[in-house]
Amino acid sequence: MAALETPGTFDPWDPAFVADPYPAYAELRARGRVHHYEPTDQWLVPHHADVSALLRDRRLGRTYQHRFTHEDFGRTAPPPEHEPFHVLNDHGMLDLEPPDHTRIRRLVSKAFTPRTVERLGPYVRRLAGELVAGLVAAGGGDLLTDVAEPLPVAVIAEMLGIPESDRAPLRPWSADICGMYELNPSRETAARAVRASVEFTEYLRELIEARRKEPGDDLISGLIAAHDEGDRLTEQEMISTCVLLLNAGHEATVNATVNGWWTLFRHPGRLAELRADRSLVPTAVEELMRYDTPLQMFERWVLDDIEIDGTTIPRGAEIALLFGSANHDPAVFTRPDELDLSRTDNPHISFSAGIHYCIGAPLARIELAASLGALLELAPTLRLAAEPERKPNFVIRGLEGLSVAL
Repeated sequence: MAALETPGTFDPWDPAFVADPYPAYAELRARGRVHHYEPTDQWLVPHHADVSALLRDRRLGRTYQHRFTHEDFGRTAPPPEHEPFHVLNDHGMLDLEPPDHTRIRRLVSKAFTPRTVERLGPYVRRLAGELVAGLVAAGGGDLLTDVAEPLPVAVIAEMLGIPESDRAPLRPWSADICGMYELNPSRETAARAVRASVEFTEYLRELIEARRKEPGDDLISGLIAAHDEGDRLTEQEMISTCVLLLNAGHEATVNATVNGWWTLFRHPGRLAELRADRSLVPTAVEELMRYDTPLQMFERWVLDDIEIDGTTIPRGAEIALLFGSANHDPAVFTRPDELDLSRTDNPHISFSAGIHYCIGAPLARIELAASLGALLELAPTLRLAAEPERKPNFVIRGLEGLSVAL
């Protein structure tokens, strides 16, 4: 298969593409199963079957450093000034492979058992109700900052044991760190990510030390106890795990909330159906995550040569798995470009798959259902107050804000 020599309509730096990438994805799917994209030197994979299979393929990895040096792999080491970001990022389980990934995930998964998550349900629903009540009392506001952000940030901070008085910088730190996950981040983006990595690390180091002296009923105390019992969790792994849980624990939920409501406002008939029948909330949550996917792309390194549709992709290459495209693949979804809030056959991959499947997916579903349900119940006349501005990011898809009124 010939490489994709020109970007075509796939251009992650084009505002028109970022506003609506789904027609470009349809073009990619029609042109084949894999395309080499010169501007980022990545292999784009747009079909659901391939994305799903490759997420489970152990010939690919989130990292290659468990097997190769940068030189062996034909890659250049990151600049020294980026080291604080990479130290923080590379010790989190999202960017680790077995056996380290297995060890850390086993420890963290104890905090995300179905029983534990279900126990959080009343707290999540109460908090969602309080946030929406505040929005209603004010006659409207920014759905992003008034509801979408504070709900998941508070929940994951509560789980970690971060005091309320310390939570203000969490979202800005997270946003700056996540900027490095975009394609070819700028020097300014990298500088902000490094600064946030340093500040967040210093804060957590102090908090971990405080929890060593006075343990609490929280995840950080639990990780310390597991480490003390000989489960070999280093302090850096604890810090990186906490940052990952905060970032992953709210970033997708925030964007799924505002993307979802922006979608509903553009489909007033579907919103009316949902308001008339709130039993649709569970399937609506899944459909809104499929329809406008919060994480559009997930990257993997090729650790051993693989073949896709007759094209050999060599060791050392990078594959871009296009979640947004996979979630609109007509081979899997009936009328994929139609919003169907009652869709039950919905194997979307917004939470990834394989060993890196989102550990917090059950909690995210509870949060999304809680905020959606509270807004339907307490703000039945909610309407869009101003056209939103989309963030320029491609990988993490979201809005700058969502102004609403009653």
